[in-house]
Amino acid sequence: MARTSRWAELQRLIREELRQLATIKPSERRWHMPFAAALATGLPLLVGAYFNRLDFGLVSSLGGLVFLYLPETPLYHRMVSLMASAFALAACYALGLMSHFFPLLMMPVLIFTAILVSMVCRFYALGPPGSLFFIMVAAVGAYTPLTLLQLPLMVGLLTLGALLAGLIAFFYSLYALRLRAPQPVAPLPAPTFDFVVFDSVVIGVFVGISLALAQLLQLEKSYWVPVSCLAVIQGASLRAVWTKQLHRVLGTSIGLLLAWGLLLLPLDNWTMSLTMMALTFVVEMTVLRHYALAAVFITPMTILLAEALTLGQGSPAPLIQARFVDTVLGCLVGLAGGVCLHSPRFRDAVGRPMRRLIPARFARSSADNPRP
Repeated sequence: MARTSRWAELQRLIREELRQLATIKPSERRWHMPFAAALATGLPLLVGAYFNRLDFGLVSSLGGLVFLYLPETPLYHRMVSLMASAFALAACYALGLMSHFFPLLMMPVLIFTAILVSMVCRFYALGPPGSLFFIMVAAVGAYTPLTLLQLPLMVGLLTLGALLAGLIAFFYSLYALRLRAPQPVAPLPAPTFDFVVFDSVVIGVFVGISLALAQLLQLEKSYWVPVSCLAVIQGASLRAVWTKQLHRVLGTSIGLLLAWGLLLLPLDNWTMSLTMMALTFVVEMTVLRHYALAAVFITPMTILLAEALTLGQGSPAPLIQARFVDTVLGCLVGLAGGVCLHSPRFRDAVGRPMRRLIPARFARSSADNPRP
């Protein structure tokens, strides 16, 4: 009887997972925003292709990611928010680049960055993608080979990409606000210790653990592991964390096949830039509707972004295998972090001594002031 009930429970769980995978969420996002996002990240690539400096275009394209932080508020608030996000993106990238010269400090710097950025994003109630791209550019910067004199150049290139994204965001906003009234600027929620401090510290520590494991296993381009970890651990509930890591692993598995096919094509600087713009457009059209489907296109986009300068120099098989291992490892660490993050026992055991380290007026728990 017990075996039958366990089998029935397993069947129910499997059906629920399949239902989650088959569910496409509604979204009010129209094609205008994905098209503008593709321009923000793709135009620097086209400029780099024109001057035959795709390496510079790739760095500026990272700055174009700031467009994704454009809120749907009135124009004055949109531009101020975007400029603040652009400054934070450049600061995180610069911090990551500087850590490259001190390998022993690479992991502590990433942990510090992840904690600080997560706190700021939660304090100011920054919407999706949250802290993801700030920490991603810091991790990418930490593994960028450069000399000390090249550091200002790299930060400047990323800042120029962010400035271009701001210009595109301005004209896009003028058009978008004619089609739909802006959302009012919501007052900031009162900060709580659990949501702003405790969660951020746990997220930062597990991002650091994922990087440490990647370095211990001597994985090439270890920065994709903490990025995958962060994408998973930020779920609002343990169920959301589990669903997101499952969607990311499945989507990445299929996306690697797509990436393999793209890597076998004779891509030059121009076709690769246009391909990445097309992938960005598809990702932004699908990410709010179905995360696993979006991950199918996120995977080749990130692989092209990371490997654009070395395409055609060898078989894509080792690269595909490495990215799959990176994703699985990052998702497993993110899932473990999500379990701790949403465990009342863990929160009580670790949060209580942490709460003693800060002034009492800042140590209000989520019970005193619920999470936003």
